[in-house]
Parts: sequence; C-alpha cells; structure tokens
Amino acid sequence: MIRSLIARARASQMSRRTMLAGAGAGASALALAACSTGGGVAKPTPAADESATDKTLNWANWAAYIDEDDSGNYPTLQAFEEQTGIKVNYEVAVDDNNTYYGKVKDQLALGQDIGADTVCLTDWMIARWIRFGYAQELNHDNIPNLANLTPALQDPDFDKGRQFSLPWQGGFAGICWNKEAFPDGLASVEDLWSPELKGRVGVLSEMRDTMGLIMLQNGVDIAGDWGDEEYSAAIDVLTEQVESGQVRNIKGNAYLEDLKSGDTLAAICWSGDITVINAEAGDKWEFAIPEAGGTLWNDNFLVPVGSTRKANAEALMNYYYEPEVAAEVAAWVNYITPVVGAKEAAAAIDPELAENQLIFPDEETLSKAHIFRSLSGAEEQKYQAEFQSILLGA
Repeated sequence: MIRSLIARARASQMSRRTMLAGAGAGASALALAACSTGGGVAKPTPAADESATDKTLNWANWAAYIDEDDSGNYPTLQAFEEQTGIKVNYEVAVDDNNTYYGKVKDQLALGQDIGADTVCLTDWMIARWIRFGYAQELNHDNIPNLANLTPALQDPDFDKGRQFSLPWQGGFAGICWNKEAFPDGLASVEDLWSPELKGRVGVLSEMRDTMGLIMLQNGVDIAGDWGDEEYSAAIDVLTEQVESGQVRNIKGNAYLEDLKSGDTLAAICWSGDITVINAEAGDKWEFAIPEAGGTLWNDNFLVPVGSTRKANAEALMNYYYEPEVAAEVAAWVNYITPVVGAKEAAAAIDPELAENQLIFPDEETLSKAHIFRSLSGAEEQKYQAEFQSILLGA
C-alpha cells in the first residue's frame, strides 16, 4: 500500500499549501481585524460530549493532506471507520488559516458548533484558539499513542504539555534554487541578495516564514526573547530588497509557477513543495535549510469548543499516531510526520523514503530548524501590518 501511495504522490501530488496562493491583501486584512477578537471577553463553555451515542465525526483539513487512492477514497480513514465504527465526514474546508478562522470565529466566540469536530491548523493559529478559549482540553487517557509523539513537539510554548492540540504534519521553510542556473547551490538567505539574482527572487507571503528566515540570518533566535527592534531590523532588510528590485514577488504557493517558468531562480520556500515540483516538472530544484537555520511549522489537530464529539476526535488522533498509519500518510503527503516509529515502518517497505530528511528528519536536521515564537494579539497585529505594507508595495 505504501509503495503505491509513494508512486502516486511523487507523480501527481498537490501541495497542502497550494491554496495559500490567494492569501493576499484580503486574507491579511482579515487577520489584522481578527487579532483583537476575544480580548476581555469571557471564554465560551465547551459543549457536552455525546460521542458515546453519536458515532460520527466531522474533520476539516487542507487540500491533499491525507492519503488518497485513484478513486478519491482515503484508505487510512476507511480503515479507521472499520476499526471503530465511527463514520467520518472528511471535508477539505481549510484554504488558509486566516480565511477559515474568519468564517467560524463568531460561532466560536459563542461556543457554537462550527460544523467540524476536529480541524488541523498551523501553530500560530492554534495559539490564538487556545488563548481565546476556542479549543477543548484533550483527555490524554483516550490517546495512549500520544506516547509516540516526537519529543521535540511535546511542549511548545503555545500549548504546554499538549493539553489542547496534537501535531498532524509539519514542514520546513528554507531556500530553494534552480540547479541548472546555480549548480554550486546556495547556502544562506544572504545568497538570495546576490547581484546575480537581481529580479529573480521570490519570498513567501507567510509572515512567520519569510521574516523568520531573515531574522535568523540576522542572528536572532526566533524561538527566544526578541521584540520590536529585532523585527524592525528584518523588515528593513526585506524593504531594501523589495524596493531595489532584488525580490520579484511575494506570494503564497503560486511561487512554484514562477520557479517553473524561470521568472524566479531562487526563493524562500516550503520543503514539501520542492518534492512536488521536482516530480511534476523535472528534477531541477534543490531545497536546503539555510546555514543560519530555517523555520519549522506544524499543523495541529484541535477540537473546537462547540463540538459534541470530542472522544471520537481523540480516537481519530490516537489512530493516526500508530506508526504504520503515520508512515502511510507521510508517503503520500511528503511532509514531516510527528510520530516516532513511522520511519521504521516506512523503511520496512521503502528504505529510500525513510531516508528522506524532509519527511523523516533526524536530530541533526531538526536542530537547524526553529519555531517562530508565539505572538501576543498586539504583536501579531503590529508585525503583520508592517509585513503587509511591504507585500502591498511589492
């Protein structure tokens, strides 16, 4: 099963972040408006759990973010339904963190059902939901496979002890380049500012990844104690490179089209995307975590405050933390699995897959990646506005 999934994934996989291409001014404006939501307002009360009598579950996720067969079925999800008797409605409902939040935030504030019993969102958005009381506390007794969570992800600053969230998949932001144009490769974000690349560089419209890499290049520990001064210094770098014409564009996943066309020869990019573009358009591009470090993000399960099926969601999480199941998903999506033992399960069938550092990174690789620290509502509003002003002017 895993071998066939690998073949399909390498041949035709669509990136989980493809829908970010449309996340421009509208989504960013929505983000700014949403940042202050919930301040000083009483947190909603979690719904009563009816899982014992209601064996259904609604799961909202991103596009192409689970194993899928040629008929459009989800093999691992079908197996879960057979094992548990829980019927799952899997919906590709998340096109962007901000736009999804914009659709459901009013219901969340009232503690209402949003139509999803579990949803997978990125670290910083998860932090917002937890801060506002929009996520239900997990019962770890229902998730014994939580013991398989990789140690590096067990205690993030936005969810100490993983009381409210559990990682689904993750990835790196780093740099990539056209190997035909630059056979010797690139090593740092600073290399993107080379005169040879003037007007041929792309950077991401995801603030935490682009700014995170620039801050790391400036010597800032983005997971540590930094503030306005360090962020402003990185903004100055990006502003200079945009205004000088060094940076051709600031985009979501549409940057891949610029790489394919040759409009850009190098970019700040997401790890899984380069696996995809090489499968689709020839093995022309290389991804690397910069010398100063890359960013590491995760998308995480959570249970919305209005869900009445929390135990069903916890059963789903537990199932996907079985190493064999996690390996099957990783073979299709080509992102980092958070499950200890998945690498060994994959190696038993495809040793090459198990050695892919973008799917099963070792401790040395992980040591080069950093999680952008959680921001307060005020910081998020301020920093996103500064980044947005550059994006609009690009």
